[in-house]
Amino acid sequence: MHLSGHAMAQAAPIVSDETGLTGLTLSEASAMIYDRQVTATQLTEAVLARILTIDSSLNSYITVTGENAIADARRLDKEQKSGKLRGPLHGIPIALKDNIDTVGIPTTAASAVYRERIPEEDAEVTRRLKQAGAIIVGKLNLHEFAAGGTGHASAFGATRNPWALDRVTGGSSSGSGGAVAGELCFGALGTDTGGSIRIPSSWCGIVGLKPTYGLVSIRGIIPLIYTLDHCGPMTRSVGDAALMLNTLAGFDPLDAAAVAHPSEDYVVASQQPVDALRLCAPEEFYVELDPEVEGAIKTATALLSTLTTGVVSQQNLPACGDLMQFFAEVLAFHEKHIQETPELYQASTGRFLKSFPLPPVSDYIRARDTLARLRRTIDGAFRDFDLVVLPTERILPMTLADAERSDKVAEQTGEMSADTFIAIANTYQFNMYGIPALSLPCGFSKSGLPIGMTIAGPRFSEGKILALAKAFEEATTWHKRSPPLTQTRPN
Repeated sequence: MHLSGHAMAQAAPIVSDETGLTGLTLSEASAMIYDRQVTATQLTEAVLARILTIDSSLNSYITVTGENAIADARRLDKEQKSGKLRGPLHGIPIALKDNIDTVGIPTTAASAVYRERIPEEDAEVTRRLKQAGAIIVGKLNLHEFAAGGTGHASAFGATRNPWALDRVTGGSSSGSGGAVAGELCFGALGTDTGGSIRIPSSWCGIVGLKPTYGLVSIRGIIPLIYTLDHCGPMTRSVGDAALMLNTLAGFDPLDAAAVAHPSEDYVVASQQPVDALRLCAPEEFYVELDPEVEGAIKTATALLSTLTTGVVSQQNLPACGDLMQFFAEVLAFHEKHIQETPELYQASTGRFLKSFPLPPVSDYIRARDTLARLRRTIDGAFRDFDLVVLPTERILPMTLADAERSDKVAEQTGEMSADTFIAIANTYQFNMYGIPALSLPCGFSKSGLPIGMTIAGPRFSEGKILALAKAFEEATTWHKRSPPLTQTRPN
């Protein structure tokens, strides 16, 4: 069995999924495990069968760990039979973006540079998931080294959007978006430096949460820009994201980015009332919108106004500076590889890394100081309102052909792809602020392409964000749609 570059060397007997189990949400599957209506082995076999059937079209997985997953499922079933359940993630098949370290399993960052890289220990988020009883079924495709917003540039081939196979998923967590939307896992982890959880969540019609900077450990994750890197859940419902965040959040003393914060139950927090919340729709995020995106977000905002006190402000958030100020961190990480093995990078990535000028150290230090002050003061911007709402993406997902053409231009100029700049236009600001932001489905285009809405708030406001997102989700049916996955894969 072969998936996107890495063979499923750990092959396991797989039967066709005729049970419909993969269509369950994580929360529904968890409840069935708890009630002993299904086993971890049954869930895992169903997921592996669907990967075998579907992923040749989506190309969302780089590595599938079939034998390990089945062995873990059987061990967790024994625990279940003995009356021991580790928690809501017990026996739930989860997949990880392939820049998140997994002991003994390749972690490639979708690059030939790391094609044979096998970590000797798990990332902290991997450890937390395993300890909670989650079953890791594989590693997911991404934009090479997480350095792009479209998700199509990978040494293992592009991930295709489940809603339209000629379209990008968005990046950089491309495989995470495709696999969750395509029901090839019950939840996934993504990473987010300028929008890389929220972009594919918007364009794949799922829920993606970038938490407060430092709330979830990034130790053991191949960095893009450490100062801006986040890790968070990507799921098919808001409740599922809350469940996963309960396991992921927590202080990691070995992570330099970690911040101390009292433990919260995000599932409970997601059930708090939202009728008193005051919303802001910052004008800067509502410019140059595709007409269908504009229509969907207008309708969604009107609904949110009936659930809360309404949109009380349109004021813009504080200026956050230029993301590119921090590309010194990218260049520092890749310096050795780009000098010694430049041919192993995707053409657009390599040309950009070689062409981008290293900023003066003094400029970088001043940028870090400015960012630190911004993050210390950002909560004050929410004095007259509680949360902001905005379209996650200004445009509909572009075609793979258009993304590839944009890459060709980038290769010639040595600049980052214009499509990546378009993709992050409404997302990168929240990485700079370091505040939580969640994308969830709020509509579809006439051609059936998903449209996402972002809800964001001050530091550690994940509970309020989840509560408003859940209230919106319960008042709509967008999240209940599933991609047909009947299209013939384009040549």
